[in-house]
Formats: sequence, structure tokens, C-alpha cells
Amino acid sequence: MNACSQGDVFKALRIFDLGSKMYLVSVVLFLSLGTLVQGSSGGGWCYTGCEQSPQHWSDIPGSFCGGKSQSPIDIVTSEVVAHADLHNFTFVNFSYQHAIEHLENNGHTVKLTLEDGAVEVSGGGLNGSYSALQFHFHWGDTEFHPGSEHTVDGHRYPMEMHIVTIKKGLTVEQAKVHPEGIAALGFFINATEHGNKSEPWRMLTSYVTKNDTEVKLNHTFSIDDLIGEVDRTKFYRYHGSLTTPNCSEVVVWTVFYEPIEIHKDLIRMFPVKAGFTNIHRPTQALNGRHVYASPATPLPPLPPSPSWCYDSHCYYEPSKWHLLPGSSCGGQRQSPVNIETEKAVEKSSLGEFEFTNFDNKHAIKYITNTGHAVKCVMADDSVEVSGGGLGHDYTTLQFHFHWGSHDTKGSEHTMDSKRYPMEMHIVNKRKDLTLEEAIATPNGLAVLGFLIESKDSSKSGGGSSGHEDTTSSSSSDMEAWKKLTSYLSAIQNISSQAEVTAEISIDDLLGSVNRDEYYRYNGSLTTPSCNEAVVWTVFTNAVKVDQDLMMKFPTYAGYHDVFRPIQPLHGRIIYRSASGAAARTGHAVLLLLLASLSTLFM
Repeated sequence: MNACSQGDVFKALRIFDLGSKMYLVSVVLFLSLGTLVQGSSGGGWCYTGCEQSPQHWSDIPGSFCGGKSQSPIDIVTSEVVAHADLHNFTFVNFSYQHAIEHLENNGHTVKLTLEDGAVEVSGGGLNGSYSALQFHFHWGDTEFHPGSEHTVDGHRYPMEMHIVTIKKGLTVEQAKVHPEGIAALGFFINATEHGNKSEPWRMLTSYVTKNDTEVKLNHTFSIDDLIGEVDRTKFYRYHGSLTTPNCSEVVVWTVFYEPIEIHKDLIRMFPVKAGFTNIHRPTQALNGRHVYASPATPLPPLPPSPSWCYDSHCYYEPSKWHLLPGSSCGGQRQSPVNIETEKAVEKSSLGEFEFTNFDNKHAIKYITNTGHAVKCVMADDSVEVSGGGLGHDYTTLQFHFHWGSHDTKGSEHTMDSKRYPMEMHIVNKRKDLTLEEAIATPNGLAVLGFLIESKDSSKSGGGSSGHEDTTSSSSSDMEAWKKLTSYLSAIQNISSQAEVTAEISIDDLLGSVNRDEYYRYNGSLTTPSCNEAVVWTVFTNAVKVDQDLMMKFPTYAGYHDVFRPIQPLHGRIIYRSASGAAARTGHAVLLLLLASLSTLFM
């Protein structure tokens, strides 16, 4: 059914009485979902042998096949998380012997349509009840070229059966845009050489034909007969898409752990009798999605400790931070990022900041070694920041440092791919939110990032890019840094802390650095759980600190290279302050003016 004919049918509904409407809704529901599952963009797509093969499905008009939540996927069992809310399913009329009405070879698969409203599924962590409309199959060539769509730890089964259900209370059009409009139950099918050939499967395969027609079933067998002894309390769960065009990302996927076992001769009947092979889409990237498992599902042993680290000495190193419980580290708005200065977009609303009590020499309450950083905690409600286009008033909670080693630079953000020796983060929370609310709100936190480099370094070079450094640097108060680093010897043990009694303000540490020129983007915390709740400000000019004072951080803390790798922007825009743009323009005008004057006096 094409889009035009669907529209005609839906218009026709309005001219009938209530009884006729109910009947036609059922007809449209089945026909439209067939279109939805098998491709709403027409029959031009294929698995092999045409221009619109899977790698080009995203080019089909109206397609979602290039999205970030696509199916099928490879289920990596070591990364699956058990979920206590994935309770047992309730299967209504799965044993009904007359539920399967007819079989169809539509050129893409073999599909069996179910009696309207006869079969339902609920429970299993689903948000509501779903009506089963049809089930269909994916297969390969032979046992040597298996064809399940989902894989487990890279293993592909010979076949896969998908039972397609739609959320009760939704129309097809609503289901197409509802995040949980469709629930698909996936059953792996494994080939066996032992035992009798299953009678229900033998009956089913007897109806498979190369003709593109519907065949009414005269035999009686149920869905339960086909599923057999599979333990349906063991399953995986994730959110994904239809696996054929238009690949709408509206599917709650359940993939059962145990496969259906049928004789290999019956599996061969599908490609032989249907007349096509290898009808499965390649597995798609997770893109930060989590795969969960029911409590009954066997999973590999968890790593012994949930602790995380920056290098490879523990299981949860940066590439695995997204696997930590409650982690957002696989999201699309992660930090830090590389700031490409020429691509930054000027934004007039990014004006001057107002720093309240940044000159308070008694605001730092204590300094602590967290095992990941050196952190200075502020006295409650002692320091604030506002302005700068933030839109809210923020209370300063703490500031901390990231560093490299004696041989490597360790800032988190980079500027035109240049990494600086250190970076200071001043963490601020919106005053109108609790901390729990702030970390769950996109602008709940505002972090000020100051790049730090050696007082003795030149203004050109030193970065990995090898080009001239476009930023300038400002010396800070070395006496303040000497006072601060004098506490490092007292916190050499992880979790140790020392009360700060010396007179040190944030202004002292920042010195004369220009705070009117900065970059702005939306991102995340740079350590687990990486909540995407941060409005980031990274200042253009680096703070100058003596090299020997910077080296005290890795020396006394006992660890080094405490910075997260650069994260992709995923289409985010980095803005720059208007004052910074004006300063650059003014500098250029001044150079032109000086050049003109020199010409006059030559």
C-alpha cells in the first residue's frame, strides 16, 4: 500500500458509521503495518543486487535508516546490564490454534498474518499491552552462511523470527512516531541434525512458495507450537528501529536468549522455496545505547570493582565508562572537545561575566585528593558567578585540576588541537536547583575552564598542531600558587584532605587573565557519570604558572595523565564571546593602521 492509498482509506473511514469504522480501522491497521515493517518507501529497496541495498537505505526519501538508534545490533554480553524491572511476560492466546490466518511471500520475507485482536503480549518491562499483528523471518543461504539479524558476541544464528506487535490504543500513524509504538519479539532459530522434524514447522514450510501471493492456512498450529521449549523469562532488551526501510526508531526490542531448535532440513526450505537468500540487515552501531537483560538471563561475571580510571590499569577505562551503572558517558553531548577557533560562531549575548567574591581569600574550605584529581572545595554560598550569557545565577561549589606528566601535556580541552599542560575547572551549580536537580538539567551546572601553561613557554608552538598559538597568556600570582601547592604534600594519600588556612582567592590564582574572551558550548561532566548537564565556558587566554609548581601535582598526587580523550561534537556549535571577536577585530585594525602609518613615514 502506497502513501496515497493509505490516505484515501483513512479518508474513507469518516463516511461510515461506528461499526464500519471499527472494521476498516482493523483492515487499515494490518495493511499499513505491513507497509511499515516491509518498507513505507515502496518496493525498490533490496538486501543485495539493486541500487537501494542496505548501505543506501538512508538515501530513500522519508527514511530514518541513517539514525542513531538503528537495528539490528550485536549484543555484547560483557556489556549487557541486568535490569530488575524486566519481569516475566504475559502472552495472551499464543496457544490459540487458529490465530495464524495466511502466509505471504512479499519478495523480502515470508510473513504470517494473525487474526485481528486475537494475540496480545504485556509484561516483560513493556509499558502497556501490545497486539500481535504478524511474524516473519530472516535467513541466510545455508548453514555455512547464517542469516539472523541480531548477533550475540558476533555469533550469527541460521535464522531469526520477528513477532511484530503494536501498542494498544495507538493508530498506525501514532505508532510510527511514538517512541514505544511497536514492540518486536526476536527469536533466534538454530539448526539441529538430531531428533524428529517438528510437525508445526513442517506444516509451516509446506506453505512457503515463490509466488507473490497470500496463501490461506488450512492446518492449525499456534505460535507456542513454533516457539516450543524456549525459556521466555530469559531475554535482552534495548530500544531500536524497524530493520527494513523506513527504519523508524519506534521499536522496543526483546531478543530471547534461548534459540528455537529445528531440523536443518526445515531451515533449508525457506531460501529454497521462497527463492531468495541472505535477507538480513547488517548490525548497526549502538551509539551509546544500553542493552539490558532480564534477571534470569545468564551474563558473564561482572568486573570485580565498579571503580573507573583514566588508563588501562582498571576495567572501566575511558572507552568503557559508558558501561558504568547509571552512566551517561556514551551520550551525544559529551566533553571535553577540541575547539576549532576559526569555526566558532560569534554570539552577541555572550557578554561580560559577573564574578561575586572571586576575590574572597577565605572562600576555599579545604583541599582533597580524590584519586582522580586535586579538588578545592568552597565554603557554602561564598562565591557566585552570573552574566556571560548563562541566564541564571550560579553558586561556586569547587574547582579542580587536570594534568599530564613530566613528558605529556594534560589539559582536557584542546585549542585547534593544541593540548596545554594543565586545565583548571571551576564548577558552579544553579542557585535555584538542588545538586540532584542540577545534574539532571541541561544547564544545571556551569563550568569555567581555564587552560594553564608554563610561565616560561613561548607564545608559538608547543602544541601538537605545530602552528602559531593564537591565544595569549596572563601571569597569575605565583605566591598564591605556591601557597596552594604547599598543601599537596599533606594530601598524598587518596581521599585525604587538608583545611586551607592560607589566604588564597580564585582571583589570585587566575591573575590578569582576560575573562572577556571565551568559547561556549553545551556538554557534560568529564568524569563518570558524565551527566550532560553542563554549560561550558573555556577561556581563550591561558593562565601562566611556573613549571615546577605544575609538576607538584603529579608528583604529590601520585598519578598522572588525568584527562579524558576528546569527544566528538555530534553537530554541536561552539560559540565565541562578542567581546573576544571585537578584540580580534580591533587588533587587526590596529595592525593595518600601524602599517599605513609606517608607509607615510617611509
